[in-house]
Amino acid sequence: MAVKHETELYAPLKLFFEQQGYIVKGEVRTCDLVGMREGEEQPLIVELKKSFNLALLLQGVERLRLSPNVYLAVERVRDKKGAVNQRWGELSGLCRRLGLGLITVVFYKTKAPLVEVLAEPEPPPAPARGGARRRERLLYEFRERSGDYNTGGSTRVKLVTAYREKALRVALALTAAEADAAAAELAAAAKRAARAAAAQDTAGADAAGGRASAAGVTPAELRRRSGVPTAAAILQRNYYRWFTRVNRGRYTLTAAGRAALLEYAAVTEAGASRE
Repeated sequence: MAVKHETELYAPLKLFFEQQGYIVKGEVRTCDLVGMREGEEQPLIVELKKSFNLALLLQGVERLRLSPNVYLAVERVRDKKGAVNQRWGELSGLCRRLGLGLITVVFYKTKAPLVEVLAEPEPPPAPARGGARRRERLLYEFRERSGDYNTGGSTRVKLVTAYREKALRVALALTAAEADAAAAELAAAAKRAARAAAAQDTAGADAAGGRASAAGVTPAELRRRSGVPTAAAILQRNYYRWFTRVNRGRYTLTAAGRAALLEYAAVTEAGASRE
């Protein structure tokens, strides 16, 4: 059966490599699938397409600047119609010459997909140059993500990057801090009211009840609560417009920020369960 979207390749490939000991995450700095295995410095990179084409081949060659461990993955339709489906041997040979691996995925109606490695990545003829910095950025993005929240092969969708994840943690910490401050203020007001009532000093109770804590939360408090060292920079940059400064050195959440916490609830809940 032919797949409608290349994202359908992601799940069986993720399972395949996880069974080999890799931790797999999707859509890491434009790479469809990235995996890391204990004891290995070079990342696994897999690029997905519904069918083998020149764009996929060029994409794979570009990924060799990041790692020598690059695979191209496509669906292998059991129907033998079409010249491409009859030339897997030639395509495998081409990938080997370029230092790329080749994987096919066969989908069935009544059983699990079959993942088959037709070619393993081989060392390129000469070391790729200029990829060290980009590889470090790739690895940084991989390490900084707490989980796998994207599906490899996705396009035109909001991706959960490491930066977005940290911004969500700061936003969540902000709401928690404001809720704690409001609860503490209510408790303090109740105690003041009780003391005033006991002293039959209604005027004093009214005055005490009018006190209010400073609005907003400081970056230092949010850094402590969220565990994000760059919380202050995230607040100041305000890339997603989730935060607003209500006073010097104090921030609160915008309507967009509250909406984001609802939209990405699965991410914040998963992060909280790991702490």
